[in-house]
Amino acid sequence: MVKKNEQHRDELIGVDVGGTFTDIIRFNRQTGKILLAKVSSTTENQAFGVMNAISAVKSQLSNVAMIIHGTTTTTNALLERKLSRTGLITTKGFRDCLELGRRTRPQPYGMKGHFIPIVPRDLRVEVDERMDFAGGVITPLDESAVRLAGETLLKSGVESLVIHFLHSYANPEHELRAAEILAEFWPNDFVTMGHSLLSESREFERGVTAAVNASVQPILKKYIRKLVEELSNAGYESELLVMNGNGGTVSADWVAREAAKTVMSGPASGVMAAAYVGRAAGRSNLITYDMGGTSTDVALIVNGAPSVSNEIELEYAMPIHLPMVDVRTVGAGGGSIARINEAGLIEVGPDSAGADPGPICYGLGGLRPTISDANLILGRLDPTKLLAVPGGVDPARVRDIFQKQLGDPLKVDAEKAAAAVLQMATTRMAGATRMVSLSLGKDPRDFSLFAFGGAGPMHASALARELGIPEVLIPTRPGITNALGCLVADLRHDFVQTINCPLESVYIEQLLAIFELHAKRGRELIEKEPVFIREISVAHSLDMQFIGQTHVLNVPLQNPEVSIEIIQAAFNEVYFNRFKVDLSEIRAQIVNVATTVTGLRSEINLDGLIDPKARAHTLRAAQVGSRDVWFDDEWHDTPIFAREVLPLGVTIHGPAIIEQMDSMTLIEPYDKATVDISGNIFISVGVKQ
Repeated sequence: MVKKNEQHRDELIGVDVGGTFTDIIRFNRQTGKILLAKVSSTTENQAFGVMNAISAVKSQLSNVAMIIHGTTTTTNALLERKLSRTGLITTKGFRDCLELGRRTRPQPYGMKGHFIPIVPRDLRVEVDERMDFAGGVITPLDESAVRLAGETLLKSGVESLVIHFLHSYANPEHELRAAEILAEFWPNDFVTMGHSLLSESREFERGVTAAVNASVQPILKKYIRKLVEELSNAGYESELLVMNGNGGTVSADWVAREAAKTVMSGPASGVMAAAYVGRAAGRSNLITYDMGGTSTDVALIVNGAPSVSNEIELEYAMPIHLPMVDVRTVGAGGGSIARINEAGLIEVGPDSAGADPGPICYGLGGLRPTISDANLILGRLDPTKLLAVPGGVDPARVRDIFQKQLGDPLKVDAEKAAAAVLQMATTRMAGATRMVSLSLGKDPRDFSLFAFGGAGPMHASALARELGIPEVLIPTRPGITNALGCLVADLRHDFVQTINCPLESVYIEQLLAIFELHAKRGRELIEKEPVFIREISVAHSLDMQFIGQTHVLNVPLQNPEVSIEIIQAAFNEVYFNRFKVDLSEIRAQIVNVATTVTGLRSEINLDGLIDPKARAHTLRAAQVGSRDVWFDDEWHDTPIFAREVLPLGVTIHGPAIIEQMDSMTLIEPYDKATVDISGNIFISVGVKQ
């Protein structure tokens, strides 16, 4: 399956755009040489940051076989509500479905809340049509009403459109016909049919997913078009792939059609990198821990495969029912602000100092204590290496602010206040980590903690100790792990079809037909991609529940050749593993039939992430200094090592600090670290005496 141009070029590029930095990896397949860079993201247009990153690694784009790109374009647009003007055409009587939702409240125990639907009410139009739950026509489609609705919305300045009819998952005939009518005069291809993106029941969730897709489609397409133009002008002739939230990639030509799938693209790429590195290092069960400037993302990897959820809720009343890597986020990052609340207790986050003015130690005018400032006071950060301030920062000033705002109210010194801030942050992050593991019936003690991001390796040991996790894995380049995830990601397409049928009444032939159709569609899409694929993998699963329940469990199938007995046994096993209860006598129901088709790309040797020739022969030769660091209410003289020159196979007893270009690893006094053949650091977490 060698595709056009790829076989004649040696280099691959993975580039991830974050809120603050754009990270890039340039990999040469012939020599194994790897070049890395971090540049500032360009918020006015992310494409310029990508081009700056490419320039930083001195890449000749004419020699690049492929660029794989992770973007926050759609996520930022949704969170900031900078969306395209979107209209909705729906079944008569269901105009307010997206606004009524599930009749929940933004604050479950509050009396007030604020919610603005993606599509405003004046841009939601009803037409006569109706299907029953089985797909039978109750009311024929009023075609003239569809045409009038489209013309009215177009005159109202609508750029993108959603067609969302009741029970279209069971019979999409009316949505398809409405799309045909609108295509006669609609000026662009930004028309999303609910069933085409998500052929699943639940009108609210399907409608919101379609509305999300339509509202970000023009934004993503404009960005991708600009990026492709910039790349082409610079001599790039090959394919651009874009990360999706499910951990796979699709071509730039296809990505805007299903723009909603790029939500969570950034976090997904980090998890995919963790799975890749973990498999190579012999660690197939991982909890990923990505700590950045404003938040921390955690996810679960079991048997080398990331946990995937069919629903995320980006914010209140915005459920996106698409397969995405199950990432949980907590508002605790380097810039998270610490304060004394009305009860006289320390609180950390969720509000952040951001990049401007940022923490106090940035020297840009920040005056509120943050996690980064606490690390500076306790000696964990080197004040001379904070690049935001020429010549470094004055730790005494940071300490003074800590003392006045936190220490004095608590009647402790600044160091103890800073230590309390870090402990509170660890407690918050531990809560999110327990949620992602225990909610899936997994004990965190059975996993290794994979720590990355700029701040993750500095806090990983404390978090692991809090959770009882015995081992921490720090990858070779923790600060650019998301870019690495782009580089190693496979192509992937997901399909789902609702059948809502009791298991005992299921026609196995119907299941097999759906599986076959999904697999065929997935193979066709992947084979159209101009990318070398070594193998196509197909995986089937069922979303199931007990009759009468509202929540579903995903039941993986070993192969599509199934029977009712095999399905029942698989469901019982999944249910027991999750809840430790055997309820096999209760009738089960199949809700959705799901298939994942993955195009597996060639493996990449990552040994070149650190130049093997630069490694020192002894641990002493890798030491670049020492400084006092605060542990357990006292200062410890702590050696500092350069990660890039650490000898392979070496053992380091804590306390110690390992510094590198993109991050810093803290080894606490009770811990022991070893370096494997690929340069990964494994920390054995000790127990405090």
